[in-house]
Amino acid sequence: MTNSKDTIQEDPGIAPDSVPVISPETPEVPDTGTEETGSAESEASAAPEVAPVSPSEVANSGEILVPESLIDQVIGQEHAVEVMRKAAIQRRHVLMIGIPGTGKSMLAKAMAELLPKEELQDILIYPNSEDPNEPVVRTVPSGKGKEIVGAHKQEAMKRTKTRSTLILLLIFGIMGYALISGQLLFGIIAAAFIFMAMQYSRPKEEAMIPKLLVSTKPDSIAPFIDGTGSHAGALLGDVRHDPFQSGGLETPAHDRVEAGGIHKAHKGVLFIDEINTLTPHSQQSLLTALQEGEFPITGQSERSSGAMVRTEPVPCRFVMVAAGNMDGVQGMHPALRSRIRGYGYEVYMQETMLDTPENRDKFIRFIAQEVKNDGKIPHFDHAAIEELLLEARRRSNRKGHLTLKLRDMGGLIRVAGDLARQEGAEVATAKHVLDAKSMAKSIEDQVSDEYIRRSLEYDLTVVEGALLGRVNGLAVMGSDSGSVLPIMAEVTPTQGATGQVIATGLLKEIAQESIKNVSAIIKNFTGKDIRNMDVHVQFLGTYNGVEGDSASVTVATAIISAIENIPVRQDVAMTGSLSVRGNVLPIGGVTYKIEAAAKAGIRTVIIPKSNLDDVVIEERYAKMVEIIPVTTIEEVLEHALVFERKEDFISKIKEMSSRRAKAFTEKPVPKPASV
Repeated sequence: MTNSKDTIQEDPGIAPDSVPVISPETPEVPDTGTEETGSAESEASAAPEVAPVSPSEVANSGEILVPESLIDQVIGQEHAVEVMRKAAIQRRHVLMIGIPGTGKSMLAKAMAELLPKEELQDILIYPNSEDPNEPVVRTVPSGKGKEIVGAHKQEAMKRTKTRSTLILLLIFGIMGYALISGQLLFGIIAAAFIFMAMQYSRPKEEAMIPKLLVSTKPDSIAPFIDGTGSHAGALLGDVRHDPFQSGGLETPAHDRVEAGGIHKAHKGVLFIDEINTLTPHSQQSLLTALQEGEFPITGQSERSSGAMVRTEPVPCRFVMVAAGNMDGVQGMHPALRSRIRGYGYEVYMQETMLDTPENRDKFIRFIAQEVKNDGKIPHFDHAAIEELLLEARRRSNRKGHLTLKLRDMGGLIRVAGDLARQEGAEVATAKHVLDAKSMAKSIEDQVSDEYIRRSLEYDLTVVEGALLGRVNGLAVMGSDSGSVLPIMAEVTPTQGATGQVIATGLLKEIAQESIKNVSAIIKNFTGKDIRNMDVHVQFLGTYNGVEGDSASVTVATAIISAIENIPVRQDVAMTGSLSVRGNVLPIGGVTYKIEAAAKAGIRTVIIPKSNLDDVVIEERYAKMVEIIPVTTIEEVLEHALVFERKEDFISKIKEMSSRRAKAFTEKPVPKPASV
């Protein structure tokens, strides 16, 4: 434990100036100066073999070299990159699980570049003279498919031209004879009859032309097919419906066959995100394709005429890269997951990476990659890069880490770049990044701001004075915004055999369990028999429900206030989980919760001491709130309750707490029975 933490323990109150804040004036990345940069550029021009300067030393992101290969552009997922390299060499399947925006699709695309060089194939489908409903499948080297189909088309055109010439000669002969014999009308009728008969009875030359089902280019990398969200026909192949099924107007069966994603990915990579959204039928068929390396194409609609057609097995020897969130594992077909696990790898995607100089350089390179890939925004100067790094620390929601939710960070980069381009700036500055943060708020953050405004307007959130049994709690909305969560408690005589704690507000499983733990704390810290009273707890404004145990401290404070008839300061908000012995445990989203309290006008926020290093709030909010870290419920009550004999009550609960701890430690240990 550092000295700063020891100081905090002696004095829980922390001045706003000592709170970690996001401030562009305090960059952590050193500035090398113009002279050092200039010398580095001259040395680079004199000796091209010298490695480029570190990304942290550049003046703007345009000076950073961006790797060409996709696998080298992935940051913060070293384990996943290593697995992908191994899986590509051995052609193994991979299942990636993690939150959206951490690089799953990028890794899948990179795997197509890493696959060993193989001779790709074109897939042709021919008519079957013996059984028209079972077309014949053939594979040829890459690029040969178009040549074969072209040759068949030319041959068919020659035969059609020859046949048409013969028909015309026959018609001219009949008409000439009719003119000579003076029977013109009979000749016209005979010519028309013969023309129609020949047209109807002639074989369709196009019906014998094979169809190029899958086409590839020679010397190209392995195909990459994104099958995310595909219906069964698009994924497994399908046979088009034919409205004209007889009378010589029908389309040949082989010409109605369409390849699926599994066939187009032959000798390449098939990527499926949100794998659990596929139907059980599609997952079962996908499993069959993985096992056999080939899968016949048939109509996916039972009512379609295509359901009568079933081709020979079509090659589909692909590497599957599946992805999803944690709930995707439960939604997967057990046999499909077993196949991937038995013949491949499972990877969990990291959400954050350590905030080290090496990782900061990687993140700066990511900024340059986003600018290059977008192609429409300017590069970012040094101060803007620092602001983005600070935002990455803030969004990590974890001390000493940078976020790996890179899709969200990429969105912020593009908005800041758009603002810079709109102003005609050559580079994006820190001001553009700050403006982008205000403009590119998430839906949850916008809803939270609107809810705070309305709750203040209608007195749902009170930030002044002191009230009995009412405490301002804090909650998280979505993944990047907080909100104020008022909680009220009231004690009434029980109407049943024994007292109980009744909580309302659409509480979910974990929240309900936390209420049970709080009831145990109330018995210990008040010293009162609650068998003759009912304790009612209400979560105000929780229309979408409450989940988690981060409101345990708030609930306990509200109930103690109601039982002991002691008011609670309304300019104080709090968050924290609570053990059954009264210890305040860490929670998530502490930064967003503090910012929400500041927006609501609350001046003091109580948080778990173990979360103090996780706090990276914006500078404007740091000046608005005082943060108090605590470790026990006694400290929470000491800062939240308002009454005349405060010292006596705090001494009472501390004495009760020490008495229980002493009784627990002095409990005699039974001796083992003698034999």
